[in-house]
Amino acid sequence: MTRALSAAEVLALPAAVDLVTAGRACGVSRTTSYELARRGEFPVPLLRLGAQYRARRVDLLDLLGIEQPAAPAA
Repeated sequence: MTRALSAAEVLALPAAVDLVTAGRACGVSRTTSYELARRGEFPVPLLRLGAQYRARRVDLLDLLGIEQPAAPAA
C-alpha cells in the first residue's frame, strides 16, 4: 500500500519530481502511475526527459487544491 504525501510534504517538493513521487502525491501506486503515464492519462501533465517522466510541483498543487504560501516581501 502506498502512503499518499501530506500537503506539507507536497509543498516541500522540488520544482519537478519523478513519476513515483508524483503518483504518491496523488495517492496512486508506482505501477498505476506508470500505467497512467503510458496511456497519457496521468492526472497532471508530464514532462518526458529521455526515458524518464517528471511532474511539476505547481501542477500537483493545483490538482490537489493546495495553495502555495505567498513569498515574503523583499
